[in-house]
Amino acid sequence: MAIEAASPRMPYSCDPTRSRGRLHLEPLSVGRNAFRRDCDRIIHATAFRRLRHKTQVFVFHEGDHYRTRLTHTLEVTQIARALARTLGLDEDLAEALALSHDLGHPPFGHAGERALDACLKAYGGFDHNIQTLRVVAELEQRYPEFDGLNLTIETLEGIIKHNGPFREPEQPSKGPRLPARIAKAGGIDLALHAPMEAQVAAIADDIAYDAHDIDDGLRAGLFTLDALTDIPLLAKILTAIRDRYPALDAERTVHELIRRLIGAMIEDVGRETAARVTALSPATPDDVRRAGRTMVAFSEPMRATDAAIKGFLYPRMYRQERIARIMRDAEAVVADLHAHFVRQPETLPADWLSAAGRADEASRARRAGDFIAGMTDRYALVEHARYFDSTPELR
Repeated sequence: MAIEAASPRMPYSCDPTRSRGRLHLEPLSVGRNAFRRDCDRIIHATAFRRLRHKTQVFVFHEGDHYRTRLTHTLEVTQIARALARTLGLDEDLAEALALSHDLGHPPFGHAGERALDACLKAYGGFDHNIQTLRVVAELEQRYPEFDGLNLTIETLEGIIKHNGPFREPEQPSKGPRLPARIAKAGGIDLALHAPMEAQVAAIADDIAYDAHDIDDGLRAGLFTLDALTDIPLLAKILTAIRDRYPALDAERTVHELIRRLIGAMIEDVGRETAARVTALSPATPDDVRRAGRTMVAFSEPMRATDAAIKGFLYPRMYRQERIARIMRDAEAVVADLHAHFVRQPETLPADWLSAAGRADEASRARRAGDFIAGMTDRYALVEHARYFDSTPELR
């Protein structure tokens, strides 16, 4: 399946002219459909700009060419649009979901998330997907008539169901959790699957992780090209490259490997999704929601390759000794900051202070967590140095 060839719009794709609307009624935009308007609002959001200085795997100062949350997001968006175009889905909705998927990530990537989850354990914990919803529904303060970005119900649904049907965690929390409140207000059934555009954004995230973490790991010298031959698909791709270009230098070999891997994964998703669509014959987005299974997926062989790549990267990259040490130090920075702002909420910026934050322990803890989650890596280090005598260099 050639990714350059756009498929005709499928009846089970989401149609912006039939959107369920927004939680706050607004006049229609001149010249933009509902989903394109969502994309534009996300791109102009403060949280989106901050992704430029948030860790993907390597902390910001380790090199200009490693992925950040922003470059990762843009790569996910490109893959999501390519898949949506191939499958005859709405490209703008797929783009909106790809652009927004990491808005809730705190500084220092998953290390920051682990730290905040531990700090907020007694108050419902911390999850970057739920935090993304909080960002777009509450925390962005841009418009005079509502908090958040007032995105369409379809985009909110895709954010809530980023990993499939949503079940509220069985953890203590203060009042109804945000996903349930948003779902009730928007008429979203949490037990059903998301439309295919959301599924496209989710699998595009997997593809980008696999391909670009290999690229960054090779650039960092954490493993070699030849080590990748333990994974059959990568061995096959490398053999084909070397057979055709025997004198090709290592840098271009890596770029060609990543290009072909992304292409192979996109084509596999296209074939597997087409087979699932043929078996189900959905006629509407609701048919996709009620399918009882994910429609946009890898084939079994590619799923095994995806698992093999992640299994290869985990000990060599995510748990590599130096990176693991840096991430432990980063977790301590986040934990220190949270404890400080809970003890001394008056040190929060003026626009983050509120009567609820000062009066209620749970609200104070969550307010501190929201403030820290919005920080970039370097701002977190600057704030830590302001309040603590010793701040790690994260090197």
